[in-house]
Amino acid sequence: MKQQARELTHMERKAIKKLVTKECANYDRDYGCLPLDCPCYMLGKWWTGAYCKYFQSAVLPLDPVLEAALLGFGPVLEAHACPVCGRAFVPQGKRTYCSPVCQYYADRQKACDRMRKKRSGGTG
Repeated sequence: MKQQARELTHMERKAIKKLVTKECANYDRDYGCLPLDCPCYMLGKWWTGAYCKYFQSAVLPLDPVLEAALLGFGPVLEAHACPVCGRAFVPQGKRTYCSPVCQYYADRQKACDRMRKKRSGGTG
């Protein structure tokens, strides 16, 4: 069952641009798409539909939430916002934070709050 073409949201275009500029092996900032020797097709993308084959097979799987939104197949993955940094991620198991770094900062904040409460001598 083929998904109908629709306009990409601002966040989807932003996520595509980030993936292309940071992760695509065929992208060069000065030259664009190296195999095609032209500007990158994905950076000017405004609608769902045809995608660069390399981007779809090698780069897009790095962002499973975006992949599910663009390709519309498989189970819809429910993204959660990280309470520390606000970045969207797909939780695995009981994971609450997007990365160990965010987990560390959250644990530090909880410890600081606990000690502050202890020093004040109160429950409030």
